[in-house]
Amino acid sequence: MGATSVTWWGHSTVWLEDSGTTLLTDPVLTDRVAHLKRMTGPTPELPGVPDAVLLSHLHADHFHVASLRKLGGRPQLIVPRGAAPFVTRCLGSEAASRTVELAPGDETTIGPVRVRAVPAAHDGGRGPWSRERALAIGFVVEGAARTWYAGDTGLFDEMSDLAPLDLALIPVGGWGPTLGAHGHLDAADGAEALRRAKASWAVPVHYGTLWPIGLARVRSHMFREPGANFARLAERTAPDSVVRVLGPGESLTIGPTA
Repeated sequence: MGATSVTWWGHSTVWLEDSGTTLLTDPVLTDRVAHLKRMTGPTPELPGVPDAVLLSHLHADHFHVASLRKLGGRPQLIVPRGAAPFVTRCLGSEAASRTVELAPGDETTIGPVRVRAVPAAHDGGRGPWSRERALAIGFVVEGAARTWYAGDTGLFDEMSDLAPLDLALIPVGGWGPTLGAHGHLDAADGAEALRRAKASWAVPVHYGTLWPIGLARVRSHMFREPGANFARLAERTAPDSVVRVLGPGESLTIGPTA
């Protein structure tokens, strides 16, 4: 079976290639998201239009409407159950026609690749100022490898049901100087998630990219350090896994373990 490659473009934006199929997770392709600014790394330069976009929940740093418009083309949009009306309102009926809603346990196929929705312990609403509601989910992509993209989540018991995996893309930080324990993973909880999911390889995401404008010096260790801390803690918590800390625009290619 062939190789699987991932390129991390900062925050939760990952370009995934598996079995000739290209997938893009939660794209942020601009240098601003509301009050957040891209503080490191280049603006993403994607190699083309993906076959499908995996959107984990409605928060603006994951379901970024301007970035979806910037993509162009006609990628399939794989969204959480309840998000299709938001797609119609923000992106129009044409985008809605290529949208697939999934709840945990549901699956769809993109070419030879199967995409299955899995749980996420996170608030799925657009925000406290919005009535837009949908689930929050993660995804397991099954092709040449089994890859878990966790979206944004806290720890949950069913993480053990995902095992074994070839690759896990695990959120380990946030986008501001405070990170609430509910619905998020920090480096230590990310290492525990890796232990439960039993992935051969892991890449930390959701850190080191976006930060509130004017707060660059406030708790900046929470911006810089989560990826390295996750790798260090995983050596003890999940010693059978290999962690690769990528910089924005860097890639990892793996072969399947089975």
